[in-house]
Amino acid sequence: MATTAHQIYRGVNADMKTITDKKVAGAYLPGTFCTSSATTLTQSTTAAGRQFLLANREFMGQSIADAYPSGDTAEVYELIPKEPYVARFAAATYTFGQELTIAASGRLAAAASTNIVVGFYTGSGVALSAGDLDDFVSADQYVKA
Repeated sequence: MATTAHQIYRGVNADMKTITDKKVAGAYLPGTFCTSSATTLTQSTTAAGRQFLLANREFMGQSIADAYPSGDTAEVYELIPKEPYVARFAAATYTFGQELTIAASGRLAAAASTNIVVGFYTGSGVALSAGDLDDFVSADQYVKA
C-alpha cells in the first residue's frame, strides 16, 4: 500500500457529513466509492451521480483493511471539496495534482477527456496496485475538457 492511513478522512473538519443508516450491497472495503438508493449502498463504476466514500467504523473496531460484510450497515462520507481523504485506486502510477475520476470497483483512476473529475492525487507518486489506498483531495466535480 502506498499509505499507512488508519482512517479515510485525513482533515481536521469536525463537522464531516456521514450517513450511517444504509446497508452495503456487497463485501466492500473502506475507501471504496458507492452510490446510494433509499436503503442500499452499491459500489460505483463511474463518477456519475451522487458519490459517497466508505469509511471504517472505528467506534466498532473496524480497521481500514476490514471489508464490510454484505448487508451490513455502513458509514460513508459525503465528500467536501478541498478536503483530504484516502481512497482505493486502480493500478497505475499517478503524479501529484493529477485529475481523478471514479472507475471500476469504486476505485479512483486517472481522468481522461470527458470524465467527471472528483479529486486530485496528493500521494507520493509510487506505482499502485489495484485496490491500494492513497491520498487525494476532493474537488468540486467538473467534466475534464
